[in-house]
Amino acid sequence: MADPQHKRPGEEDENEDEDEDEAIDDSSYKTIKDAVLFAIDVSPTMLEQPPKSEDKKADRDSPTSAALKCAYQLMQQRIISNPNDMMGILLFGTEQTDLKDGDSTFQHCYLLADLDVPSAQDVKRLRDLVENNDEAEPILKPVKDGASIATVLFCANQIFTTKAPNFSSRRLFLVTDNDYPVKVKADKDTAVTRARDLYDLGCTIDLFPISQPNHSFDRSRFYDDLVYPTSPSDPDAPVAIPSTTKVAKSGEGISLLKQLISSINSKATPRRALFTLPLELAPDLRVGVKGYILIKRQEHAKSCYVWVGGEKPQIVASSTSHMADDTARVVEKTELRKAYKFGGDAITFTPEEITRIRQCFGDPVIRIIGFKPSSCVPLWANTNKATFIYPSEADFVGSTRVFSALQQKLLKSGKVALVWFIARRNASPTLCALVPAEEKTNEDGEQSMPPGLWLVSLPFADDIRQFPEQAESPLKTTDALTDKMRLIIEQLQLPKGIYDPVKYPNPDLQWFYRILQAMALEEELPVLPDDKTIPRFKQIDKRCGEYIEDYGKEFEEAFTQQQKSSLAHRGKPTNKKRTGTTGVDEKPSKRIKQEPKVKEDPGEGDDEGITDQQMAHLNNKGQISKQTVAVLKEFLGQRGIGTSGKKADLLERVQDFLEGKGL
Repeated sequence: MADPQHKRPGEEDENEDEDEDEAIDDSSYKTIKDAVLFAIDVSPTMLEQPPKSEDKKADRDSPTSAALKCAYQLMQQRIISNPNDMMGILLFGTEQTDLKDGDSTFQHCYLLADLDVPSAQDVKRLRDLVENNDEAEPILKPVKDGASIATVLFCANQIFTTKAPNFSSRRLFLVTDNDYPVKVKADKDTAVTRARDLYDLGCTIDLFPISQPNHSFDRSRFYDDLVYPTSPSDPDAPVAIPSTTKVAKSGEGISLLKQLISSINSKATPRRALFTLPLELAPDLRVGVKGYILIKRQEHAKSCYVWVGGEKPQIVASSTSHMADDTARVVEKTELRKAYKFGGDAITFTPEEITRIRQCFGDPVIRIIGFKPSSCVPLWANTNKATFIYPSEADFVGSTRVFSALQQKLLKSGKVALVWFIARRNASPTLCALVPAEEKTNEDGEQSMPPGLWLVSLPFADDIRQFPEQAESPLKTTDALTDKMRLIIEQLQLPKGIYDPVKYPNPDLQWFYRILQAMALEEELPVLPDDKTIPRFKQIDKRCGEYIEDYGKEFEEAFTQQQKSSLAHRGKPTNKKRTGTTGVDEKPSKRIKQEPKVKEDPGEGDDEGITDQQMAHLNNKGQISKQTVAVLKEFLGQRGIGTSGKKADLLERVQDFLEGKGL
């Protein structure tokens, strides 16, 4: 899943022609940076290796080693996807004390990686530590009595204050298996005070508890008073408490490393609002909401341009200037006017007039204008990516309670709310449907989808495409074919009937990042990409190979019968026409033959070849695949489109060209 708050290069912006002085208020989310500090416990129980097993899926890493590998993998990901974020690794409970600056105040704390933007050298050092046990052994040597949790929190506070004082998002990932790390009540009070200091600083503590085979982690003993179950920026918003991360027993096939990576990835990206707007339920009745894009296409992100013409590469500082065509004079911003073409003329407007035109619909708002049954909003009515909205207490106290009441009432009544939606200043208004969403949890009881409302854009009349022209006698399926296809579909269901996009990463992006990582870390370049979207043909053949063969035979028989009946039906009127106009229809028959002749060889007798309308007509009739490669290449070449590739590639380009022209 892509980060909803980072606008990728090339992404369309509905306000891209907006003046800088009219910029939206929530643009700051694009520059938010994260500072993540891993605090990993190095106690004897965390260093214990799991029992040996012949099972290939059984765990072979201790909890501490798994946490370090998790931090290493997360650093690999974020050094490319979020190059401005900081990461650090703090080990506590170690025999050595090292904070990189000679300070020995925080006993038994070892700063393995300082909180900073990771470099390739940092990743290499962490990789060597993870892969080389001899190098890691002196560092991961535990102290007998362990480290004070209050000292660890105070140390984290100092690191955040000195290394990331102006970061809007600061997170402490605490990995431990000790559910009661204090000896007396005074130590607990000190630790709670240190945790409160971190929250006052704007930091968030995320606990990753580890349960040992002989002891289950109990949060209620200590950490419920230390780790707040709510977000500091939104105290009344419910936040799901993660379940205990279990250590995999031999033979179970449950990997602790995978559990940690999944859990940390779900918390690695803070919640960043796309917009903050009032939700108007009635006149003079408003609540505050924030909007989020949870699923978004992710592109290859170029963080900067580099000039390589000098002695060493340098980051380019880009600037934009407007030049006059005739004199090449630099045009100042005050001299520019925006214009729109109307009737062949350019109608100019001043910036003040543009602002008044755009803001004539009012201020940004989500205004409920009515309610409809859920059946009135079909799936195809979504014309844009949906936005998830969640209550916010920043502007209106009590928004969470009112929002929750609205969401539960819509679910209970089976209705959706129709709203008038203006996302930001100068944005075009749209009609949307507020669709209620229930809370979803996974097998471990962790929240996979919070309760809230989806803002679904609805189409206007001119946004709905017309159905294509139907053929004269389209082929129709039979009951036997439907029954056989039902058997095939039943055998091809995904596990538990659920599609999880996390399990199928974009192979193109993963390959791109893998190449970047190999070049940065001086590793061997990979040969083949890891594409998890490739179908498992052996399993498909094993499950439903026989059903597919039976369906093919049945389909061939049904198709042959329908084709024969269709040809017999069309043959009778054709014969009557030919017998009735035998001596006179030489020219009409020539015209009838001329059209397919142009299709097969447009160069004969017609210098222009097939027109766009003729090719669109063939496409609508399903006859475009009957054209020769020469005809397709000539059609594409006359329009400046590439003519290389196989016939299937040529057909795809022709159809894309026709779709682009609306034919």
